[in-house]
Amino acid sequence: MCLLGFIFLFMMSMGLAVLGIYFIMIDLVVFIEWELVTLNSSSIVMTFLFDWMSLLFMSFVLFISSLVIYYSDEYMSGDITLNRFIILVLMFVLSMMFLIISPNLISILLGWDGLGLVSYCLVIYYQNVKSYNAGMLTALSNRIGDVALLMAIAWMLNFGSWNYIYYLDSSNFYFELQVIGGMVLLAAMTKSAQIPFSSWLPAAMAAPTPVSALVHSSTLVTAGVYLLIRFNSLIFGSDWGEFLLLISGLTMFMAGLGANFEFDLKKIIALSTLSQLGLMMSILAMGYYKLAFFHLLTHALFKALLFMCAGAVIHNMKNSQDIRSMGSLCFQMPLTSACFNVSNFALCGMPFLAGFYSKDLILEIVSLSYLNIFSFILYFFSTGLTVCYSFRLAYYSMTGDFNGSSFHPLNDQGWIMLRGMLGLMMMAVLGGSMLGWILFPTPSMICLPMMLKYLVLIVSVMGGWVGYEISKFALSYDLGSLKYYLTSVFLGSMWFMPSISTVGVNYVPLFLGNMLYKIYDHGWSEDFGGQNIYNVSVEYSLMSQFWQNNDLKTYLFGLVIWVTALMILILL
Repeated sequence: MCLLGFIFLFMMSMGLAVLGIYFIMIDLVVFIEWELVTLNSSSIVMTFLFDWMSLLFMSFVLFISSLVIYYSDEYMSGDITLNRFIILVLMFVLSMMFLIISPNLISILLGWDGLGLVSYCLVIYYQNVKSYNAGMLTALSNRIGDVALLMAIAWMLNFGSWNYIYYLDSSNFYFELQVIGGMVLLAAMTKSAQIPFSSWLPAAMAAPTPVSALVHSSTLVTAGVYLLIRFNSLIFGSDWGEFLLLISGLTMFMAGLGANFEFDLKKIIALSTLSQLGLMMSILAMGYYKLAFFHLLTHALFKALLFMCAGAVIHNMKNSQDIRSMGSLCFQMPLTSACFNVSNFALCGMPFLAGFYSKDLILEIVSLSYLNIFSFILYFFSTGLTVCYSFRLAYYSMTGDFNGSSFHPLNDQGWIMLRGMLGLMMMAVLGGSMLGWILFPTPSMICLPMMLKYLVLIVSVMGGWVGYEISKFALSYDLGSLKYYLTSVFLGSMWFMPSISTVGVNYVPLFLGNMLYKIYDHGWSEDFGGQNIYNVSVEYSLMSQFWQNNDLKTYLFGLVIWVTALMILILL
């Protein structure tokens, strides 16, 4: 089933890629209306939007999911219900397809809620308490955004149609569009895990690693960014844009700091995803939606590869995810380490890898733009932090002595997983330049002073050096983080957001709901409502039963009384 799924999705991906490039060349947009049901004059219509953006994004999602399914064949080989897992992943991809090609808020909700439901099923796939808690946190955090989307749908009743694409540039409905923009922004912030909804993203690492590779590269977390790219004209130039720029900058900064204090391999990569989502959102808030889309696609390639390499390492380490127990992996698993380092360098923005073309362009556009100093510092400091945690990760896992057990099974012999990784590695090297020529056929001319031009390079080199030095010190006995313990705890726990989310956002409402349920539904309203009527009926029917079932004297006595009463009434 894995092989069939891989071939089908891969062929579809290639077809859509060719179609997407053709649509860009002739500047074509196809809008399809499919009439499902007509009753008198009312009709239910399904609408699809095919333009270069939706076709290219679908192509990338299908390409990554095809390789993830192929990779799962070996990674999940010990699972007796592998077919169920593959079907769940395919349902996930189908929901994403719905979301991508919908110009209509109702069908967007169909894909949006499909993503939410299937992601819950996948997060709790390994059935244990940790997975259940993570799944609940993911589902409840995303419900906030779902409600916002429902409110946007309700507000669109002002227009007489849910096809938002017709109204985005209308100047007659400024207030209504701003309300819808705010609702969509809230929905996108929950799905793409911006502050204060960030805590679910690292928690969702409880899912199997192939799921993480799919979810955290091109599907679930990018759904919010994609929705905002579609609604970009409502966000840019309004108060929502300024608000989003601040929130996404802080998210980028917070995730970059948090990753430098984390020791769980998958959580480091998850926080890296969060940081890159902040970068996409912030450049989108500044009005460069094509740049945000460009980085969305290049990031999907190297981040999926990074997760697949992490999965191969975890698989060989007998399910240990602690980077402190790794080390010297480049000697034990050379091919996997090569893929891992390529994706890591692409994430850092190493020249001529996929990440460089989008990240460098974004940072140069930021340097060129009219931007306040706070946002400017957040951008460049976060870029330095990205390189910092990447080098720290490589230092702990790739170099030094091996810190695992002496009798270890580390090897590169899992050829199915390696083929999946090598397919993505090729795209992580070539994908950025290819996409750059497709999306921006005319190169951008960015004139900056020499120091601003070198700033990206300086920040990256400084970040890498600091990451290396900090790791070297951390491995010695004089642990610096213990001297500033409270600061380390604050920065390493995502600014206490998981605690606030689990206790404040999830636990308290559920506890209050339970209490109200007990007080009202099991309390006074039951005593005077349905339960009371039931009890009185039972009491009267028992009394009636007693009269009927008692001895003949009582029955005859009752009969005489009834007959006498009837006679008196007749005589009167």
